[in-house]
Amino acid sequence: MEKKIALFAIILLAVNILCAQPDRISGENFATRSEVIAKKGMVATSHPLATQIGLEILKEGGNAIDAAIAANAALGLMEPTGCGIGGDLFAIVWSAKDQKLYGLNASGRSPKALDLEYFKKNNLDKIPAYGALPVSVPGCVDGWFELHNKFGNIPMQEILKPAINYAKEGFPITELIGYYLTRSSRVFEKYPNFKDVYMPEGKPLQKGDVFKNPALANTYQKIAEGGVDVFYKGEIAQVMADFLQSQGGVMTYEDFENHTSEWVEPVSTNYRGYDVWELPPNGQGIAALQILNIMEQYDVAKMGFGSTEYVHHFVEAKKLAFEDRAKYYADTDFNDIPVEQLISKEYARKRMELIDSNRASKRYDAGEIEKGNTIYLTTADKDGNMVSLIQSNYRGMGSGMVPPNLGFMLQDRGELFSLEEGHFNVIEPQKRPFHTIIPAFITKDGKPFVSFGLMGGAMQPQGHAQIVINLIDFDMNLQEAGDAPRIRHIGSSQPTGEKMTDGGKINLESAIGYETIKGLLQKGHKVEFSMGGFGGYQAIKRDPKTGVYFGASESRKDGQAAGY
Repeated sequence: MEKKIALFAIILLAVNILCAQPDRISGENFATRSEVIAKKGMVATSHPLATQIGLEILKEGGNAIDAAIAANAALGLMEPTGCGIGGDLFAIVWSAKDQKLYGLNASGRSPKALDLEYFKKNNLDKIPAYGALPVSVPGCVDGWFELHNKFGNIPMQEILKPAINYAKEGFPITELIGYYLTRSSRVFEKYPNFKDVYMPEGKPLQKGDVFKNPALANTYQKIAEGGVDVFYKGEIAQVMADFLQSQGGVMTYEDFENHTSEWVEPVSTNYRGYDVWELPPNGQGIAALQILNIMEQYDVAKMGFGSTEYVHHFVEAKKLAFEDRAKYYADTDFNDIPVEQLISKEYARKRMELIDSNRASKRYDAGEIEKGNTIYLTTADKDGNMVSLIQSNYRGMGSGMVPPNLGFMLQDRGELFSLEEGHFNVIEPQKRPFHTIIPAFITKDGKPFVSFGLMGGAMQPQGHAQIVINLIDFDMNLQEAGDAPRIRHIGSSQPTGEKMTDGGKINLESAIGYETIKGLLQKGHKVEFSMGGFGGYQAIKRDPKTGVYFGASESRKDGQAAGY
């Protein structure tokens, strides 16, 4: 064991040296670039071309909501490894007119014919990762129209036009997307229609290859002209239903026809004077609030960024929050979820008493409550509207199910249901599964401060909490807060029923020093090196006095923030 620790220390030291950032004139050395600063509008997405499309929409008279939809449509084409109209959508919108936040849950439901008995009859002890069974109704398109109908400023035809043109004319694949497409092709090339869309010459698309998706262009055109019903009550819905049934699924046309999104009230906790907002379950956003409530009990600034003390307490707070996540987070239409209690300060104080400052825990139990690869983007416009939007297929590209002649893959969110009888998140007909994708927002004194998100499965609540702590406790600017080396703990109990018994393990980015690693090992943590999985960040901050926007984007991906 000592030899393994010594070898790991040598490897980590070498990586630290090789990855060291050059000294900067100002700011933290780990910052990759400065913030983008502009007055009239700002767009931050994970793909430069999508960012440019959002910016064009703003300049042509669209507002932040229009720009967000346009950028999301572009990302569904340009970054199919993480999103698309076969997936779900969540958003938080700051309305400058109403001076308030709105929350949208545009996640889809399970088929009416799918329940726990189905899996028992078919001798299935888990929900498969791929194929037709884990497919839930895609909510993205309905989410677009809900956003547009409530807040949009220009016609949907204008909003979708740039993505349609790129789908017809083609665009070059980036290095990162080429890497993920190559990996995905190994899994999905055996499924019908995948090669037709994503391997047009019989091989995976690589960096610099020009990708055209005429089928998706045609689908987008029909949606732009015919509206939301074309997708859920017309020929597209029939094609999706027929295809899924041909692949052994139980989804029907009626399942698509009955889909609805839901406007929800965002929930918040106050962290050292700043209100941090998330959406309530079936998403996992309140886990970030639970982590922050626990961390607020400590003098985090005094601990110091990247210190053993900080990482240890953060990981233990995460473990506590994720045990509640595994037990309680589920569709609120089917359960009485105790959200207010879970995000209360009193509950946080009770939970933090379980943390041993000197020793890592092997396991925690969920609290007892008294009865009583994804894309993220953010936009802002000249009027002060801001959008925090996240959209995903799950497991990167999704289920492998590519309906014929439509140009996109369907999600596999249904894999996240539990097959444990009595579990809050157990599979039931027309139920929304536990969801990992979460948008976030921060307000200060009732005014918009930061619209942000950080993609990446279970990394998301951990990442949200770290961004808030970086901004508030460690006084980093918006870009530094995203570039700062991240902490990722894996191995907590899951909403599907698996339990944590060994304390899990910590992945730390290479800029966190060996002294911290050594201190964590001495406290009983397991620390492993990881090349990725630390999420993708975008953010926009608004100066309440001047109205100036500050933009930041993910340096670990193809992210770009741009303004005018």
